Formats: sequence, structure tokens, C-alpha cells
Amino acid sequence: MTAPDAPDGVDVEKPSAARIYDWYLGGSQNWAVDREFGKRVEKVWPLIRPISRQNRAFMNRVVRAALDAGIRQFVDLGSGVPTAGNVHELVRDRLPASVVYVDYEPVAAAHSRVILDREDAGEWAGIVERDIRDPEAIFADEITERLIDWAQPVCLLMITVLHFLGPGDRPDELVATYRDRLAPGSWLAVTHGTVRDDAPPERAAEVRAFVDAYRDTSNPAYLRSAEEIRPWFGGWPLLEPGMSTLPDWRPEAPVSEEDGEVRPFAWGAVGVKPS
Repeated sequence: MTAPDAPDGVDVEKPSAARIYDWYLGGSQNWAVDREFGKRVEKVWPLIRPISRQNRAFMNRVVRAALDAGIRQFVDLGSGVPTAGNVHELVRDRLPASVVYVDYEPVAAAHSRVILDREDAGEWAGIVERDIRDPEAIFADEITERLIDWAQPVCLLMITVLHFLGPGDRPDELVATYRDRLAPGSWLAVTHGTVRDDAPPERAAEVRAFVDAYRDTSNPAYLRSAEEIRPWFGGWPLLEPGMSTLPDWRPEAPVSEEDGEVRPFAWGAVGVKPS
């Protein structure tokens, strides 16, 4: 694989979580060191690439459905590197619209700026280098203020990000802060890791080993049940089919056997703010 251009000041000798996730998705914004790390993770949890693909496919279906519903503003929290079918790529053909990516990792932000500049998307898409735990700073950022009109419906994407928030982060209050900022007609899309009761025992053990391996890192992960996730929607009605396994939320094609294996390990849902 030909190495992509590296943003100025970005260390490509150390693996980056954002670029590793890009590799899981089949993207091109990653280096050998990222791929080697990703392969080691695969040995602990062989489903990491299929579940990454299903998270991205879920997000893609949500974005297309939101566009079809007339929403033209998108905020992607914890966006990583915006490659391999990300929001601005889907929105480009439906302009006018606006996209704000949010990620606190400097590597992800640097790669994002390079990609958006290269694709000449800077007029309608931008990266906010902020921590999602500080929503007021995100709301007040000049890029957010330029691109997002909170008086109009927004599709807020919280994909594969909330399971990195622990009890000390007060996720219930945090998500409520974002919900309160959204106008009626806005969408809130969430995916989150879990282990359902119907999970094969050996696969469930792999997921728990994966989570345990991250406990002592700067990004510990938490698994939650549907009952713990549902209150984050604040009683908003959920779009059909409600709280769903990722492959089964409005699928556009038959689900492969490999992708179907992720069903017990993640929930996805989209809530709509009532008038």
C-alpha cells in the first residue's frame, strides 16, 4: 500500500487510534505501524473489523435517511479520520449542507484538515478539535458557529463514542446537554457496544478481553445494555425499527454471515426531537 501524505507535525512512527480505525474500515489514511497494531487487536477480538464496518454502514444509512428527510446539518462527535465513506462524502452530492466533525485527538484533527482541504470541502465542512465532554466549547467554536444553525434541525451523530465515557463522565447529563441544544425535528443517532445474553460464550469472552485490555489506557471502554442506553434519548420517539442490532437497522442489502456475527455486540438507534 502506498503511504498517504502525512500532515505536518504528525508522528507516523507511533500507532494512532484514529488511523487504526480507518484501517478497520478499509480506508487509506493509515501507515504500517497502524496496520500492525490493528492486526494484534484482531487476534484478541476477531470481530473488530466487521463491527467497525457495521458501525460505519449504520452511520451511512442514517445520514442518507436524514438527507432524504430534509436535514442538511450534521455534527459527528468523535469522528476520527473522515475517510472510507464518511459524512462529508455522503453529503457532497446533496449540497447545500454543512458538516462539523469533532475529535479531540490531534492526529485525527490534522488528518481531517488535510483531507477536507484536499477535497475542497472547507466552505461547508470543518473539524473542531475539542473533547466531546465539553459541549459548550464545541457550541462556541468558530467553526461550529459558522457552519451550524442550532435553530434548524441537525443530525447529531454519536457513533462508537459513548462507550468511551465512564460513570465519572456523567454520560446521561452530557447527552442531555446536546439534546437540549437541538431544534425540533433534529435526529440523535447512537451506537454503543454491548454483550447480549444471546452472544456465543467464546465471542462474548473475546469482547470482554478486548474491553479489559483498554481499562488502563487513556480510552477505557464500557459495555452497556439497551436499558442503560435508551434513557439517553430523553423519551424522544425512535425511528423504526427502534433500538436495533446494527445490521438490522434499515438494511439496504443482505447481511453477510461475518457481518451478522456482530449482532449481539452493539446497539444502534435514532431518536427524533418532537415539536
